[in-house]
Amino acid sequence: MRRSVRDFAPTSVPREVIAECLRAAGTAPSGANQQPWRFVAVGDPEIKRRIRAAAEAEEREFYAHRAPEEWLQALAPLGTDADKPFLETAPWLIGIFYERFGVDPEGNKHKRYYPHESVGIATGMLIAALHRAGLATLTHTPSPMGFLNELLGRPKNEMAYLLLVVGHPAPACRVPDISKLALDEYVRFL
Repeated sequence: MRRSVRDFAPTSVPREVIAECLRAAGTAPSGANQQPWRFVAVGDPEIKRRIRAAAEAEEREFYAHRAPEEWLQALAPLGTDADKPFLETAPWLIGIFYERFGVDPEGNKHKRYYPHESVGIATGMLIAALHRAGLATLTHTPSPMGFLNELLGRPKNEMAYLLLVVGHPAPACRVPDISKLALDEYVRFL
């Protein structure tokens, strides 16, 4: 029943609901228990406006110049384009980052083991927790996403992983007519 949506209602979502879902994400397993995930929950309208402006600039470049025609054809049934009003309408945006390396108090760098996989698991747990809380989500990945580091004040050892849009679906929310694979198409029991 979980679906991504692009039409969000401006209905507020209490900060504590978001915090509880982030607590669930923080219980994810990680390589060497290094917990390389970092989350920035954004509810401030001005910061969301700046994120939208920067994301749409990257998206315009993507749709006009960077995306191969095959990719644009794959996106066509979803009805996506460079306009991302949901980045301001949704009550919460969660910037998800991974540490490329750790930095101790003396400034020494430390290797992170399986940061992509670890953050991917934490992100999946976050999406599941948000869904369980009755909220809709959208994973948004404008490329490149370096603007998120700047706008959200993240250090150089962190890389943006994705931007998660969170809230309630709008009453007349459009959901693309897509299907998911049947269990026997992606699972094999031995």
